Amino acid sequence: MAVRYDVARAGSALRGFAPRREEEVLLAHKAAVAAVLRDREPGAELLFIRRAEHPRDPWSGQMGLPGGRVDPDDASPLAAAIRETREELALDLEAGGRLLGQLSEVRTHLRHGRLPHSVAPFVFAIHGDPAFTASAEVQEALWVPLAYLAEPAHRSAFTWVLRGVPLPTPCVRYEGRTIWGLTLRIVDELLAVIAQKAPAQSTR
Repeated sequence: MAVRYDVARAGSALRGFAPRREEEVLLAHKAAVAAVLRDREPGAELLFIRRAEHPRDPWSGQMGLPGGRVDPDDASPLAAAIRETREELALDLEAGGRLLGQLSEVRTHLRHGRLPHSVAPFVFAIHGDPAFTASAEVQEALWVPLAYLAEPAHRSAFTWVLRGVPLPTPCVRYEGRTIWGLTLRIVDELLAVIAQKAPAQSTR
């Protein structure tokens, strides 16, 4: 039977999910993102951003989830995800969102200075169709149906070059945009938790 990807099912599944945390990674070396869901017909949609091109951003120009580094003033990664979403999109998850749960922290390929070594994802639900005011860090924001992301026919691959080594990398292409890497790993765990099965494996 086909899985219905809606907010109610996501919330119920996340209540019984125990996320993996990277306890050995210092708070100063973590980032946090918000996986924001809204219900639409025929199912829930997930909010993505496309990051602006910037030489100091390790995810410059890529599709991702709203969020960023945990700052010293942030009480927790959750607080960082909420703050960054507000700064990037003028979307206040404390006022207009509902926390559904946390997904597993994801290791990054970044190991230098204060660049994030892991990313903590938090899942929220919002109602309606809020207007976004994108900051200079964000090129665009868009909603993608979870059912589209879960459909195997929408999976493909492209070549990512890491330190001069070409790597075939799984991805999802949506209306000319490519969702891959760390973001796709987070998406795949969310889909797996909702469907209650083991997540797919993705490079990076």
